[in-house]
Amino acid sequence: MTMVDLKISWTEYHALIEQLAVTIQRSQWEFNQILCLAKGGLRIGDILARIFDQPLAILNVASYGGIGNREQGQLHFAEHFTNFGPLGDRLLLVDDLVDSGRSLQQTQTWLQTQAPQITEIRTAVLWYKGHSQFQPDYFVQHLPDNPWIQQPFEHYEKWRAMPTESHAKSNEIH
Repeated sequence: MTMVDLKISWTEYHALIEQLAVTIQRSQWEFNQILCLAKGGLRIGDILARIFDQPLAILNVASYGGIGNREQGQLHFAEHFTNFGPLGDRLLLVDDLVDSGRSLQQTQTWLQTQAPQITEIRTAVLWYKGHSQFQPDYFVQHLPDNPWIQQPFEHYEKWRAMPTESHAKSNEIH
């Protein structure tokens, strides 16, 4: 079976984040910290932190590499997360998607050793792929066919060298 890409525009991307916020709000769960996984969860975490007026912490986690950043490998955690003060005890863990589920599962295990004050963690993503071994608490789209998701910022990964005027002109807003 050929994996078909799902191409997402900036407008669709932001609409999905807003839908995720509504889903979280409807649950009436009260959390006191958002922790986003960078890079994928950065933009989502930032917007949710603004919507819910909660502090944002950032944890660098990496598992993708190779050609086009499409090969999932071993999970690597940053030595520390970025936050002002200690993490809250009710944590909303945010990423862009759940693919295999390893990142969110292993992050929860890592957090238990790094931040023992946490009493509850819930997870929020835009996309939840069908082959995942982990189901997030909050998601917007379930993707049973497991497509590669072309997010609107992926074209920046092709720049790799110094941005040029031709790069900027090819992405001008009309």
